[in-house]
Amino acid sequence: MIKTELCDMLGIKYPIIQAGMGPFSTNDLCVAAANAGCLGNISTFGMGIGQLAWPSLIESLFGKGTTEELVRQSIQRIKELTRESQGIFGINCLVAQEIFDYAEKIIGATLKEIKSDPEVAERLRVIITSAGNPAPWTERIKESGVKWFHVVPSVYHAQKAEKAGVDLVIASGHEGGGHIAWNPVHTMVLLPEIVKSVKVPVIGAGGFCDGASLAAALSLGAVGVQMGTRFIATKESDFVQMWKDQVIKAGDRDSLVVRGLAGPARALKTKFALEVADATIKKIPRIYLGEDVGIDNEIAAMESEGLSRIYDAPDKPEDSLLFGGEVSGRISSIPTVKELIEEVMSEAGEIIRNLPEKFLV
Repeated sequence: MIKTELCDMLGIKYPIIQAGMGPFSTNDLCVAAANAGCLGNISTFGMGIGQLAWPSLIESLFGKGTTEELVRQSIQRIKELTRESQGIFGINCLVAQEIFDYAEKIIGATLKEIKSDPEVAERLRVIITSAGNPAPWTERIKESGVKWFHVVPSVYHAQKAEKAGVDLVIASGHEGGGHIAWNPVHTMVLLPEIVKSVKVPVIGAGGFCDGASLAAALSLGAVGVQMGTRFIATKESDFVQMWKDQVIKAGDRDSLVVRGLAGPARALKTKFALEVADATIKKIPRIYLGEDVGIDNEIAAMESEGLSRIYDAPDKPEDSLLFGGEVSGRISSIPTVKELIEEVMSEAGEIIRNLPEKFLV
């Protein structure tokens, strides 16, 4: 069995993190992942700014309530549904300056549940922050005793996160789905360089979907992997069937980067995604040079329309905006989460065991 520092740090069986994928719910997926022995993760972006940007969509996904109420309800439900397995879970929260107030509500509500509920404190073991400066959160998160991970797209950001006091950094390559950085540093370059540049443990994200890619991450110095797109295409995931089907239909060139509400994002190549990409290039080409130009209202409206169509017209994927990574081109099945995790771990173990027979050292 493959056991890494991540397993010891969180008390999980397998060195795999299920990514948060807002603004959509990952509550059911979190339950399945935690019960299967890896780290389940609650996506909270929809519970925060999603209520403002996509109110009807978010209400259909999470129900009615304030941001704090939705966070509490999700935590309590997942606690109940993972009690038998004693599954370990966490939350993901975007902390970009533009949505700082929502991040405060989400992290504040999470810390309140940890403080007031001993069972939550025992099993909600990590807060994962992303898409912003981690420094403002140091005192509040560190005082709580919960583990703190931060997602980074570069060596600079990894060192900044380490300085802020995080327990682990997640090195997220440019091939990942959903929110990414504009500068195209891909996992094969990013992951080993971050491992060399910080003293805290490192997780690989972006392009991971199977045992071969897990074994590769471990050989590059990571203590595990975070998978997002691969978990979309599982039976228990909260995502609609059309989205799952599009992931497994996609080839290796069937994704592209567009401008989204929370910055650049990678989506599957649909007719509508191409329209968003075209608008991105025409209206604000400077963003492809890494220049921060803020939120473009017209493109934000297009994103909102494309996300809503996922549910309004589920039989027309070409009219939707479906986030997904390049790794979609390597995904061809929709297993249960348990089947997926067991297959990943079995394949990774076999690869690692057989390496000495293939090479002379």
